Amino acid sequence: MSPRYRNGANQAGTVIAIVADVMAFILGLWILMYLLDANRANSLVQFVHDAASWLAGWSHDLFTFDEAWARVVAGYGLAAVVYLFVGHAIANRMSRH
Repeated sequence: MSPRYRNGANQAGTVIAIVADVMAFILGLWILMYLLDANRANSLVQFVHDAASWLAGWSHDLFTFDEAWARVVAGYGLAAVVYLFVGHAIANRMSRH
């Protein structure tokens, strides 16, 4: 395979890894904002919460801890770890071919 095609695969892998990183960053940012009791009336906080809720829709209420902070950390944290793991695994797989 020519270097031109390998370079395109590397670029696509890099884009996938960056998207996974941004998704995990948004989830991590919401966890931090929640733990620090950010003002939910703030536009930025609302945006981050809405984006994180959408990204973690599948894991949002997966755990039923008694403490609300533990549910947020576990649910959103699991989504962040999965996005990082899967995104970087796909990116590494693409860069090998």
